Amino acid sequence: MKRVLLTLLCLVLLAGCANVPLESQPVVVSGDRQGQGQNVEAPDPPHDIDPLTLVRDFIGATLKPGQNNGAARAYLDDQGRAAWRPSRSLTIIQDTFGTVYDTEPQPDPSTQVVNVRGIDVGTLDQNSAFVPDYSSALLHVKVRKQPTGQWRIVDPPADLYATESDFSENYTAVPVVFYSESANTFVPDRRYVVAKPQAGLPSRVMDMLVNGPSTSLAGAVKNLLGEPVAIDTNVKSLDDGTLVIPLTGLTGVSDDIRNLIAAQIVLSLQYVTSARIRILADGAALVPNHPDWRQSDLPAYGAALSPSQDLLGLMTVGGRVRSLGDGAPIAGPAGNGGYDVVNAAQSIDGKRLAVVERAGGGVHLRIGDLGRELPQVNVAGSTLSRPTWRPGASEVWTVVDQLSVARIVLTPNGQWTPLTVNASDLIQQGSVSELRFSRDGARVAAVVGGQLWVASVVGSGGDSVSLREPRHLQPHDLQDVVDVDWLTQDTLVAVTSSVSQPVVRVTVDGQRLDAFNSSNLTTPVHGVTAAPSRPIVVADASGLWTASVLGEVWRPQNHSAKDADPFYPG
Repeated sequence: MKRVLLTLLCLVLLAGCANVPLESQPVVVSGDRQGQGQNVEAPDPPHDIDPLTLVRDFIGATLKPGQNNGAARAYLDDQGRAAWRPSRSLTIIQDTFGTVYDTEPQPDPSTQVVNVRGIDVGTLDQNSAFVPDYSSALLHVKVRKQPTGQWRIVDPPADLYATESDFSENYTAVPVVFYSESANTFVPDRRYVVAKPQAGLPSRVMDMLVNGPSTSLAGAVKNLLGEPVAIDTNVKSLDDGTLVIPLTGLTGVSDDIRNLIAAQIVLSLQYVTSARIRILADGAALVPNHPDWRQSDLPAYGAALSPSQDLLGLMTVGGRVRSLGDGAPIAGPAGNGGYDVVNAAQSIDGKRLAVVERAGGGVHLRIGDLGRELPQVNVAGSTLSRPTWRPGASEVWTVVDQLSVARIVLTPNGQWTPLTVNASDLIQQGSVSELRFSRDGARVAAVVGGQLWVASVVGSGGDSVSLREPRHLQPHDLQDVVDVDWLTQDTLVAVTSSVSQPVVRVTVDGQRLDAFNSSNLTTPVHGVTAAPSRPIVVADASGLWTASVLGEVWRPQNHSAKDADPFYPG
């Protein structure tokens, strides 16, 4: 009988094991910003800790390893530990915050209210995207002395709070990509995932892809992995290191879309894994005869969105357009003085030119083929911002009198026709002096009242286009901005009239700002142009200067000229 029972027990155990995956990644626990899935037992706070230190240490424990915010939960009383359900938003405050007792006396001497005073620099929203802010963070936290004589928090905040240092230490930025149909390329959507354990990063990135773009890009890009597509089972790694992505819900999807889905997954995961990626759809290869993928297997999506290396860039000097390469004026009226050029922009393919011409006490716009007579279009005003080309060479935007955005489109009959842009969300923030398209066309960067903003470009049906979700980048540390350009799809270079930081690099979400070396620039700096794999060119009071990386000393640009304004195609 013992042998029979032992045999039956083994069969039951084997049957159970057959349903357990050989390897699985940690699953993000709802309500736990960590998503780390580690059973780390949180220690109790130090004995006899005072209320001010208790609250400070509570904030410092927010991002420590452990399931369900266990490290921070240890600072709560018994009831709070059981009942606390913080939201999935994370408020990030400056490292230098203070804790002080509330001035209102408490009727119960065993109860105190501690005020947290600091600066809120931004929020990690429920999409794990950074939303910039700069405002006073005032948090009221009630603490009570327990029967044990120890102080504990009795009303924990509804949101999680963490310092900038703790955030940077525990989170990593991942440019999750989504598809732009209009530009036939992928657009990075900068998101933040918990850095450890590293093995769980691909799973967390895949969750973000399936959940779609963040609010800042909603409507500007397409979610190829939207419903009914889902992750079938856990993302896992095989013994040979291959990463397996099991999808479902793709019945009837065309091969073209399947290839785009594969590209979206591979381009997003390249930042968190170097493994070969096997993409499955309902157990079979997502793309027939192509089960495994590396980045080298993908076509060069968006290659046409960067200027060719033989297009060296142009500049406006003394009312004329000249080459950045040799300083010679370009052919045609824009270069020989036929137009009094205020500013200009070259199309990404180098074949067309848009110029703002000064005439009759105001300015107007001309667009046409490079080196030829440029027809005047029906756009004029007291001021026009430097034109910016949407991807392709058939649409130009400019800001009229800093109050409205004009969109000029090339019609099938060869005429340049002005259309309007619904830019009210951006215009209401202030006077817009500069506007630059990202090279994928999904966003614009703008200088509004001397500050830097980014907005998404959303098609509203038919020929209607709107600028949505404007975001103010680095509102406290970045002032007096005079010009901006796109260094990459998710990085900007801005120049300011400031002496202390005339040239800065800013992430598209405003989460990070870095200043370039300014030791040999003559302020004020008034112009900038940038492009992928190109040196940055800035214009200061003495001429043009180039640099490629942070910390590099600026070098004089060949054929520089005082009062020159540089621009690369785009």
